Amino acid sequence: MFPFPQERFSFSLIGPFPSSAPIPVSTFMSCVRSLCLLTQITECLYLAKLSSVGSISEEETCEKLKGLIQRQVQMCKRNLEVMDSVRRGAQLAIEECQYQFRNRRWNCSTLDSLPVFGKVVTQGTREAAFVYAISSAGVAFAVTRACSSGELEKCGCDRTVHGVSPQGFQWSGCSDNIAYGVAFSQSFVDVRERSKGASSSRALMNLHNNEAGRKAILTHMRVECKCHGVSGSCEVKTCWRAVPPFRQVGHALKEKFDGATEVEPRRVGSSRALVPRNAQFKPHTDEDLVYLEPSPDFCEQDMRSGVLGTRGRTCNKTSKAIDGCELLCCGRGFHTAQVELAERCSCKFHWCCFVKCRQCQRLVELHTCR
Repeated sequence: MFPFPQERFSFSLIGPFPSSAPIPVSTFMSCVRSLCLLTQITECLYLAKLSSVGSISEEETCEKLKGLIQRQVQMCKRNLEVMDSVRRGAQLAIEECQYQFRNRRWNCSTLDSLPVFGKVVTQGTREAAFVYAISSAGVAFAVTRACSSGELEKCGCDRTVHGVSPQGFQWSGCSDNIAYGVAFSQSFVDVRERSKGASSSRALMNLHNNEAGRKAILTHMRVECKCHGVSGSCEVKTCWRAVPPFRQVGHALKEKFDGATEVEPRRVGSSRALVPRNAQFKPHTDEDLVYLEPSPDFCEQDMRSGVLGTRGRTCNKTSKAIDGCELLCCGRGFHTAQVELAERCSCKFHWCCFVKCRQCQRLVELHTCR
């Protein structure tokens, strides 16, 4: 684990940078459709409706994004080469959210006619806390990987790690530049909340959870090594720092979701801060998720709030956990149907070098919520 000091990421990305190669407008607009997750969730519809018009230059496109505040527009125009990484980060966040919550009543479904995850994430719920955390982490992760892979002119490998470690191995290779990734995420994702003065309860909540998402990467940074020597020996070992798999980040934040702290704003000295609503609970740390209000039960469909409900969801008849039919179906019962699944069977390896299988049909019971 390699925690980095907060001051290391405090630089601004608004200033002038070297020019970068032009990005096709179609690619840029694909990026824009994911930016709604990272800028202002309630304005996602406007951004998604923008079409890719080939005659619009990239900088002009930035100016037409009404979901962005002025400082984000400036960052967009001066960091066009990074925007595709931002898009990838948003996609990572959506996919990871849906994986982590695939067996929950709220399964992180995306909607076309409402904000990305529905209006539930515009409220101060623990679901909103997770979405902000995973989104912030997604941007930091994707930008960091883009730096290390040489996609961006403005950053590269982290060269601050060098020499011989106390453990005796040689720092070498391309260490992931997590400093740049975290800094860009802070500058781009947090700027909307900071523009409000960070005094509103929701701004404080969002900023805290954004940072918790980035810390989930920082606290799980790892060392990867390669051995050099005759006949596979490890006479010399070179190592570098690497970001963890994003799935590991998702698991860590899911655990923080389950243990999230309900908070309320309170005056502490001359500023406002979030403190546990229940005074008997221990104070939350920078790595914990916090929320302001309880969540709905997500049992019944409520399209005004973007809640899809659980009717028609597949459930596990034998499970007593949240994915079990009793809990997932909210006591309404479930339907059982026999369905035929096609799957590979009788697979054999043939020299050389392929596997040949038969196509088999198998009857299975499928349980869906009433």
